[in-house]
Amino acid sequence: MLAKLFKFHGGVKPDSRKTASTQRPIAPLPLAPQLVVPLHQSIGGTPRPMVAAGERVLKGQPIGAAEGPVSAAVHAPTSGIVRAIEERTMPHPSGLAAACVVIESDGEDRWIEREPIPWQSMPGDELRDFLRDAGVVGLGGATFPSHIKLRPGDKPTHTLVLNGAECEPFITCDDMLMRERAGEIVRGALIMARMLRVERVLIGIEDNKPEAIAAMREAAREGVEVVAIPTLYPAGGEKQLLRVLTGVEVAAGRRPVEFGLQCFNVGTAYRVARAIDHAEPLISRIVTVAGNVEAPGNFEVAIGTPIDALLAAGKPLPGTDRILMGGPMMGFALPTTTAPVVKGTNCILVGDPTLLPPPPPEMACIRCGTCAQHCPADLQPFELYWYGRAHNFGKAQEYHLFDCIECGCCSYVCPSNIPLVDYFRYTKGEIWAREREKSAADSARERFEARNERQEREKREKAEKLAAKAAATRQKLADKEDAGDAPAAPATSPAEEAKKALIAAALERAKQQKSQVRPRNTDNLSADKLAEIDEIEARRTQPPGATIEPPESK
Repeated sequence: MLAKLFKFHGGVKPDSRKTASTQRPIAPLPLAPQLVVPLHQSIGGTPRPMVAAGERVLKGQPIGAAEGPVSAAVHAPTSGIVRAIEERTMPHPSGLAAACVVIESDGEDRWIEREPIPWQSMPGDELRDFLRDAGVVGLGGATFPSHIKLRPGDKPTHTLVLNGAECEPFITCDDMLMRERAGEIVRGALIMARMLRVERVLIGIEDNKPEAIAAMREAAREGVEVVAIPTLYPAGGEKQLLRVLTGVEVAAGRRPVEFGLQCFNVGTAYRVARAIDHAEPLISRIVTVAGNVEAPGNFEVAIGTPIDALLAAGKPLPGTDRILMGGPMMGFALPTTTAPVVKGTNCILVGDPTLLPPPPPEMACIRCGTCAQHCPADLQPFELYWYGRAHNFGKAQEYHLFDCIECGCCSYVCPSNIPLVDYFRYTKGEIWAREREKSAADSARERFEARNERQEREKREKAEKLAAKAAATRQKLADKEDAGDAPAAPATSPAEEAKKALIAAALERAKQQKSQVRPRNTDNLSADKLAEIDEIEARRTQPPGATIEPPESK
């Protein structure tokens, strides 16, 4: 047992509102007629498509191959026919579209051939490659490819932490997963512990989930300890949970692995176990449907299922005015409910004016410091707010803007109703945009300078070659003169003689043509003018120094 629990700075205690969606067991959601599977569902490179329109696929078949070192594969969630690979709207605040594989289900739900993986005899890199090709990513929200975090670091890792805190209101997918599938979560944790070469596994669960804590403790094995932690948002943040369980405060810009720690979501551990024991790629996940609905609950949903299908299962009540993906603290309003469920979807929250009232009017910041008192990252949000509004992005970075985890605690406690997190997201976006512009300008300048340098180098090389050739020729002539063998005049070839003759003939024709040309403005001239012209012509045709007699007067 842990001798002591620690505390992190700040935090808030919003009403959890989790009871309604935990009254029923996890239910499988009926398969939708058409699934839209985005190719890019994790941090890192976009997988390249492995199928084409018109191709028939089986459940679990790879349809997108991992691209680059930080990426994870994507698979068909059911059997059917690929109808298109096209841009579809993503479940993202931007409402932008991305490449998706559109699969029309055949209703058979037929699997590819599968067999368990002999993971204990597999080399570590091969096992990590298998998890990459199985599409396993972090299911706590960041969707970071898990095979990257399962690679032992330069320093030995001594503790693996599983995050079962699930601190945000309304969301209960991890809670229900721990209650119903605790054994497979522990199984996945032990596999990951062996890959990381750690002997200690801690599973942190908030103490408002007694059923989950009991189920996990019953399933725990030697080396696995289930710890109940105080309910305080955002205890589910990675750095906050590590602080509570181990007392280690991961400094800004540092990673847990540098302190011998590694943290995964309990859902990720469950998917690792399913991938290794059943060769089952990540093609479904548990999603909470809560809020202003008649039938709140948790559903096992195939990736690519339209969110409309989840809403139909939850049965929204009258008065619904918005649909959020995620919880009320960190979630965002969906641009459209036709967008698909992705690997990072953990909750669909149906809001109404009573449940999620519209924010009051924003007022001026009074610099009370309440936001700083509750910030779990120990920042000064009011300063970041002022610098962001003033577009003083350099100062915002000096005040560690990018350490903000966007948990929403500052917005939640602000007496002036300022949506601080929205300002921070805007400021981060502006800084990233400027960094991209600067990077593009630097790349263009480097290409321009490299081009100029290449041209100068080519000129130098050409001049050096010509100088070397001329020096060699001079040396050769000098050697012949020293030997008394003066070089003979180069012989003229018949072709050159013919060319010279043609040039001489052309010059002669031009001369004759010029002599035959007579001025057209000398008709009907007076005798004086004619005499003057004759005098000028005589002067022009006489050799230099000759005396010209004046014409006789007539």
